[in-house]
Amino acid sequence: MTDQKMIVFNDRGIRRTFHNNEWWFSVADVVTILTDSVDVKQYIKRMRSRNKELDFNWGTICTPLEMIAADGKKRAVSCANTEGIFRIIQSVPSPKAEPFKRWLAKVGYERVQEIDDPELATQRTRALYKAKGYSDAWIEKRMRGIAVRDELTEEWKKRGVQESRDFAILTAEISKATFGVTPSEYQKHKGLQRENLRDHMTDLELIFSMLGEASTEIARNRDAQGFDENKHAARAGGKIAGDARIQLEKASGQKVISQDNYLPETKKLKQKV
Repeated sequence: MTDQKMIVFNDRGIRRTFHNNEWWFSVADVVTILTDSVDVKQYIKRMRSRNKELDFNWGTICTPLEMIAADGKKRAVSCANTEGIFRIIQSVPSPKAEPFKRWLAKVGYERVQEIDDPELATQRTRALYKAKGYSDAWIEKRMRGIAVRDELTEEWKKRGVQESRDFAILTAEISKATFGVTPSEYQKHKGLQRENLRDHMTDLELIFSMLGEASTEIARNRDAQGFDENKHAARAGGKIAGDARIQLEKASGQKVISQDNYLPETKKLKQKV
């Protein structure tokens, strides 16, 4: 099981995943940022042809791990741990290499700290959202939503759901029952691409997401075991939140699902062109 997150270096995203107790980074993302290459696959191919030692050890340095691609689907992506990335960027003639090395070392160290003291991870997440301009009230809901989600995934694991693909399917079942759309459809509605959907939800959307996932813990009472039984529980839990959403929409005359998001204005303008 891997824990996937996007991190940012100089306003550019790098996919990473926690695998075998350490961070692994998308090689293509790192090379793209350091070189601004429009065809990163060709750049890496040429880089390997120039450095025979790197090419010889490529299979040892890199490991294919599942990550979210630009089209929103999960694909096997060549990844390297911190040591491997350091070896790769030695072959990249870029003025960004040195500041990137320092940044990468800091990222790795922070993860070690978080393992020793999990509260640090929560504090850093809150600080990151605050720096991005989110309100304290929104941050509180988002953090509570993360906790609810973690509780639910742990419950699924205890009940025999282990594959990341199955987690995605169960999440989609809750979303469809709660909001009437799957997460990928929801992303399109908000004009998102690779961005985290929940980071672009309004307060109400976060509340109903929490309600759907919290209600799905009825699996505990039903003693649901395995994927199929938990799928039924996910639909039932999502329906509880979905029924509440419909009642609110009828009473208020407004839809809960919105196209509002927290994208920078410059990015919104590009999407409209």
